[in-house]
Amino acid sequence: MKPLRERAKMEYLECLFCQKKFPLNIFNPFCPDCGAPLLYFYPPQNKELYLDKENPLERALDFLPLNKVNLNLTLGEGNTPLIKLSGIMNQFNFPSLYAKNETTNPTYSFKDRGTAVALQKAVSLGIKNIGTVSTGNMAASTSAFGAKAGLKTMILLKEDTSREKLLSSAIHSPTLIKVKGDYGKLFYKSFSVGKSHRIYFMNSVDPFRIEGYKITGFEIFLHFNQKAPDYIVVPVSSGGHLIGLMRAFLDLKKQGLIQKTPTFVGVQAKGCSPIAQAFSSGYSRVKRIQKGRTIAHGISNPDPPGGNIVLQMIKENNGFIIDSTDKQISSAQKSLAQKEGIFCQASSAAALAGLYKLSSKTQFKPEDRIVLILTGSGLKAMEELSSMTFPLHKTSLPQLESLLNHHF
Repeated sequence: MKPLRERAKMEYLECLFCQKKFPLNIFNPFCPDCGAPLLYFYPPQNKELYLDKENPLERALDFLPLNKVNLNLTLGEGNTPLIKLSGIMNQFNFPSLYAKNETTNPTYSFKDRGTAVALQKAVSLGIKNIGTVSTGNMAASTSAFGAKAGLKTMILLKEDTSREKLLSSAIHSPTLIKVKGDYGKLFYKSFSVGKSHRIYFMNSVDPFRIEGYKITGFEIFLHFNQKAPDYIVVPVSSGGHLIGLMRAFLDLKKQGLIQKTPTFVGVQAKGCSPIAQAFSSGYSRVKRIQKGRTIAHGISNPDPPGGNIVLQMIKENNGFIIDSTDKQISSAQKSLAQKEGIFCQASSAAALAGLYKLSSKTQFKPEDRIVLILTGSGLKAMEELSSMTFPLHKTSLPQLESLLNHHF
């Protein structure tokens, strides 16, 4: 096996739309010509997965923007299980259906994948201050990894962010700042603030965060004995996660490790579906919508910064972007819990809801293999179940045996 390669010193980011490369600027990852988020550029090079490595970052190092991996900065992220959803398969007559359960990551969401790579990059560049704009999973992930690395961490939040949402970040002692004003504008403002104060904001479409999401794709490839599944269904918010997953399989195809990429299906909540609306209308650009209304708060993004890249990549690779109603998402969340024992956020369950909708339009083959990406644990969004009703029996200790006899 060849030794781990050394990356060229000069690094570039590229614009998918302008077809131009720009020197790496970690504080401003946007195209100076069209404003689109930039992606990491790799020069042509033979790559391989190091199958003898247990750590996911080391295993995928050839495909990552890192020269080496500092294991002291990791939290045990990755190597998440691929679970066969036999109960749902039997109920709905699906072909082989699996869930890549990202809820088992250290902070219980897929965000740890991107944070892990972005943090490795930050430390290698000598950056001391990191941050993100988030009210949920990404805030918790960035805070946890920042604490592990001993970096100062700043979290910029919506003005109305609840105390409950803050706790999983606050326990790691980042600087928490609620900002009054347009949350979408805050996303872009963070980069100018970061530049002036030397804070690396590893936000949703950060190029290194996107590269980290590729590792989930590589793990799926290895789960299937170095073959690609036929479909991968992913909840979509800002778009960075789906972009990373697609880049993983495009990388594998470029290296000749697979002949065909999976059909990617991005799913949004109907109450906040700017990318799905653009896709169904045949637009090449996403139009910002008014404030989204959905129970799936994790994928409620009225102005997704990576939306145009998602549209372009989905069209080039014959994928789909669809939407699902809150009722469909809630039903899917219950099915995953009651049929498979998996309690995920509503935004994660959107993947299954989207599959239901896709199955009414697509004829799956019996040999097809479908993978849902379940992105975050339901324990982090208990407020989503505030209206849930369920039977609760009450009895006295002397009457307990009688009650059990009646029900069992």
